[in-house]
Amino acid sequence: MARVLVVGSGCRGAALAGRLSASGHAVRGTTRRPDRVDELESLGVEAALADPGRLATVTPLLEGVSAMCWLMASATGSPGEVAALHGDRLRSMLDVLVDTHVRGFVYERAGTVDPESLTKGERIARRAEEDDRIRVAMIDAPPDDQARWLDSATRAVDDILST
Repeated sequence: MARVLVVGSGCRGAALAGRLSASGHAVRGTTRRPDRVDELESLGVEAALADPGRLATVTPLLEGVSAMCWLMASATGSPGEVAALHGDRLRSMLDVLVDTHVRGFVYERAGTVDPESLTKGERIARRAEEDDRIRVAMIDAPPDDQARWLDSATRAVDDILST
């Protein structure tokens, strides 16, 4: 089985990380909140404190990872911080992946973040797929339908790992 990094292991991200772990994958899940570590570990997930707005906290977690999930479509914070997660920070993260063993990237393109930011993020991910040959899969399901979202996210990870 593969190692998967789930960046953004909030409610939906934790559910995905737990499902992937239960299916035999080694999963690292990030959280900015120390009080969430025990919850993630109870799901069989290697919990890591990291902030996707500070990529230096995320990049050490790429060791041995085959697939990375960027679950930022319902991220909170200042408008500038949230926009950066789908713009400059995303672009920088994808640039880093070129020199790693990560085979694929899963981008969550439906959420509560403004649609313009999500469209920009999708374009950046698709450009990395085209220019840098990083396999990309999208989570299309709306976040308010937890079961459908979880199935979409699982299929996206499976798609990345099947190639």
